[in-house]
Amino acid sequence: MQSEIYNRIQDHPDFRELVLKRKSFALKLSLVVLVMYFSFILLIAFAPDVLATPVASNSVVTWGIPLGIFIIITSFLLTGIYVKRANTEFDEENQRIIDECLHGR
Repeated sequence: MQSEIYNRIQDHPDFRELVLKRKSFALKLSLVVLVMYFSFILLIAFAPDVLATPVASNSVVTWGIPLGIFIIITSFLLTGIYVKRANTEFDEENQRIIDECLHGR
């Protein structure tokens, strides 16, 4: 009985669309984070002077510090965006599909 319900859910066209939508969204956010991190590493490797430049004259803070903090905060924010969307839109759609398959609508 349970495997029959799982098969109905997996075969549901809205479920397949939901899976593609969720994967696409996660991939886009992951690519943003990866580009940021790899760009930062490449900047360290090939243009370290840029990150070593002080933010202002007579400042001990270099551009590497705020850029690193920006990358970390942006990563947290993107994670929050994914969680928010997953807990609302994706979960609601998933529950609708499950209810539809369980109750035979």
